[in-house]
Formats: sequence, structure tokens, C-alpha cells
Amino acid sequence: MTREEKSIAIEDLTAQLAGTNIIYVADISGLNAETTSSLRRACFKAGIKLEVVKNTLLAKAMEASDNNYGELPSVLKGNTSIFISDVANAPGKIIKDFRKKSDKPILKGAYINSEIYIGDNQLDALATIKSKEELLGEIIGLLQSPAQRIISALQNKFAGEESEEA
Repeated sequence: MTREEKSIAIEDLTAQLAGTNIIYVADISGLNAETTSSLRRACFKAGIKLEVVKNTLLAKAMEASDNNYGELPSVLKGNTSIFISDVANAPGKIIKDFRKKSDKPILKGAYINSEIYIGDNQLDALATIKSKEELLGEIIGLLQSPAQRIISALQNKFAGEESEEA
């Protein structure tokens, strides 16, 4: 790879990093072709971009980015793939699902909305993070609950008065 090609690759990676707040870094080496294709299909269906990257280029892209990746560049050793998503828990769920059949992918770390997660032991926590939509749904449910109780109480009261009149 020439210096110019590396420079272009770093610019591309920097642009990808700037366009998202959710990045998982994992090792998918050792997966056979069939499993790798299956992983790529699952990522595509979930709206996740999966890309194999060179560690030095990704580290330089992280350094050039406006985001603070903290200790995340320190995990860039060996084979590295990045999962870029709009949903915080989607890559975690896919990695966890694939781990039922294989010991890979191994989570190296993640950057989610300015939070840094380092190590494969974070996978369970990352897979259960609630998405923005799930949190909004819960908040709306909580806000509707008192109103629904009042309406129900009023309906019961008026139903009781109607039966007394009959």
C-alpha cells in the first residue's frame, strides 16, 4: 500500500468514524468463509457496516477524529474488524448470537455515544443496552400510565352510576 493509498484509507475511515457514535472493534479472524459470509449477511440485515481494517490506519483515523476514543486504540492488535451501527446494542447482539456457534468474534472494545468499553467481558452489558427507541417507548409508557389509571377510574365510576340509575 503506497503512502497516498494509506492517506486516502485514513481519510475514509475518519469520515466513517465522524458519521457515527457507535463503533464496535472485534477480532473475526479464524472464521471460515461460510461463517464469515453469514456474519456479513446478519450485519447487513441489521443495518450494521462490517469492515476489516488495518490497526495502524484505524488508530490514525481515531486520532484524527473529533471524538475521544480514550483507550480504544490500545486494543488494536492482531486482526481487527469494525462494526458501525446506528443502534447501540445491535452489534453486541449479533456478536453474542454468533458466539453460540463459535468462539469468534471476540470483542476488543466499543465506543458508544462517547462511552468507551474495553474487553470481551463487556459483551453481555453491550448486548443489553437499550436502544433510543426502546427508552422512548418506556418513557411514553410511564407517562401514559397515570393517565390510563385516571381514565379507567372515571370509566368505572360512570359505569357504576349508570347501573344505579337503571
